[in-house]
Amino acid sequence: MSSVRRILSLWFPRLCAEGILRAEGSAPSGPFAVVRNSGNMQVLVSLDIAASRAGLRPGQPLRDARAMCPELVTRFSNPQSEAAFLTVLRRWAGKFSPWVSELPPDGLMADLTGCAHLFGGEAALLEQIEGECAALGLSVCAGIADTVGAAWALARYAGQGAEAVRSGDAIDQEARATRSRAGKRRHWERGGAAPVHPGGGAAGRIAAPGQMHSALAPLPVAALRLPPEMVAQLGRLGLRRIDELAGQPRGALARRFGTELVLRLDQALGLVPEPVSPAKPLAHFAVRLTLPEPIGLLDDIRAGLDRLLPALAQRLREKGRGARRVRLQVFRCDHTMQQVEVGLARPSAQTDRLRPLLLMKLDEIDAGPGIDVLRLEAHVTEPVHATQHRGHLGAAADGATRMQRGGGAALDDLIGKLGARVGLEAITRLHPADSHIPEKATKVLAAAWSEPAQDWPTHSASPRPLLLFRPEPVHVEGEAAMPPRPPARFRWRRRELVVSGATGPERIAPEWWLEEPEWRSGVRDYWRVEVEGGERLWLFYAHGAALSAGWFCHGRFA
Repeated sequence: MSSVRRILSLWFPRLCAEGILRAEGSAPSGPFAVVRNSGNMQVLVSLDIAASRAGLRPGQPLRDARAMCPELVTRFSNPQSEAAFLTVLRRWAGKFSPWVSELPPDGLMADLTGCAHLFGGEAALLEQIEGECAALGLSVCAGIADTVGAAWALARYAGQGAEAVRSGDAIDQEARATRSRAGKRRHWERGGAAPVHPGGGAAGRIAAPGQMHSALAPLPVAALRLPPEMVAQLGRLGLRRIDELAGQPRGALARRFGTELVLRLDQALGLVPEPVSPAKPLAHFAVRLTLPEPIGLLDDIRAGLDRLLPALAQRLREKGRGARRVRLQVFRCDHTMQQVEVGLARPSAQTDRLRPLLLMKLDEIDAGPGIDVLRLEAHVTEPVHATQHRGHLGAAADGATRMQRGGGAALDDLIGKLGARVGLEAITRLHPADSHIPEKATKVLAAAWSEPAQDWPTHSASPRPLLLFRPEPVHVEGEAAMPPRPPARFRWRRRELVVSGATGPERIAPEWWLEEPEWRSGVRDYWRVEVEGGERLWLFYAHGAALSAGWFCHGRFA
């Protein structure tokens, strides 16, 4: 048994399409593809073998695919089902290694160190994997190497040559005089297809221990898990294979393409370690109700929800968790799914706090041909602590404290109900900020993830207005001389106002360590001015710095 670290990479190139075909249990009447909304159009994301043979490809717009193949059968992508199917495959792959991780959306990675001999060797292991996947109706490509990057590359690119780059700035499309000097190069170095290396079968997908460089040399640079834009840039420079890239100075590559390129190359060659992180078991808080007959009435959905909520609350309480976001999924008879989601201002496992929020969302559910499965999941949870009961005096004190802090559970329920309509992120509250500048004296926080502020400054000597807006010019006939005094009459918002009383001034200086465009007028003297009619305004006189001096209105008192 070898002590060299060995990594197995499994790639399921048709996972979405074959997963749906397995779920439906019947072969389609024609080529089959899975589609997904992308912007303003629908594109193909996964194809079966018949669709690939018809000339279709992933990423192709659906309208173009139907023009090429009118008999194409399509289904909408279901990311949750695809992720669940990949998790099932991870559990299946646990028979080959106890250390398996998922590479969404269509791959697995396993540490085979010390495991391959139990299956007759690495080649026999690959044959067993291919045979079992064929029995399951799945297409699979596998690779085994010393590193994660090399195994990933062999699983997806073994036996393939580097693709030629066809763009106006490619080196092999230079002027005739330049190309004449390149005539002595081999044809694949001038843009042609690279030679097919032997070992396209299982042997070509298994890199011998310590032979990472020779195994990766003929593969395209895309096998290094690089972004498509970087692959295209490398191709324009004539660097299409990994051996051509590995011979370049690392410093020049890092300066031109960034450290990601050098990191991926070193990881594939084993110069930089890359661990395989197994998926840790997650605590799932979900319950489901399978119905004997499809339902479609709102009362039936409500009755099913009433049966699911107590079971979900019990699971949350057993683990000391409270739901922050709850998702109700309805699965229809035509294998489609719809979901509604609500959020809570505070984590809770109480059914009387979850039920009203979910009932507000039931009107959005379209039953279609009928609903046969209901699933309720608390996919975002937080720990909650048990409440210690106290005597009457302590309970009264706690109640008074909750009222002072903003209503306690009643306010949380109100925030949750409003959030179900407009979204929790749209409900905010103000908190004091550490700044003497009026515009920066408060900060906006999401109400669902913050507590009511308790340390508001009193400003008893200099209160702040209830309404604060951007400073607006105030026109004064014959401005007072320095030091300024509030004008007896001024014009603001097309109104002539007469001052009946004023209090001040309060001098506020700008924060000299910050560049504030609104404060280029320099030091301000603020006055609380009451005009005839009872309106109270917050005026200030700007002494002038980068901008000219003058009077402005900054707010209005209640």
